Amino acid sequence: VQLQASGGGLVQAGGSLTLSCVASGRTVSTYVMVWFRQAPGKEREFVGGITRSGGSAYYADSVEGRFTISRDNAKNTMYLQMNSLKPEDTAVYYCASDRHYSTNTYWRPAAYDYWGQGTLVTVSS
Repeated sequence: VQLQASGGGLVQAGGSLTLSCVASGRTVSTYVMVWFRQAPGKEREFVGGITRSGGSAYYADSVEGRFTISRDNAKNTMYLQMNSLKPEDTAVYYCASDRHYSTNTYWRPAAYDYWGQGTLVTVSS
């Protein structure tokens, strides 16, 4: 699976931004898809994920209620709608995917075999 993330940019605090992740190469509907982010000098952090069908999404506490993940399997695309953005949301955002899901490891970068190149989100105060 090849993943291509896009949509990053500069936004003021309180603003909104939508990221996209387009997948190709395999039947994407059989893959769990997730978002991670990495701020300068910090480890890569789980943001949220969505089930294969798109019926259920789950989030890190830090973004719960502000971010929404969705997917359109017909377009092989996952989205990350980010609202009420804060300066601490500034990071490179990565989409990732894998065929397998585990409740014990879903939050770990090592659980995912396929990664996009990242898109930078900068939130100014």
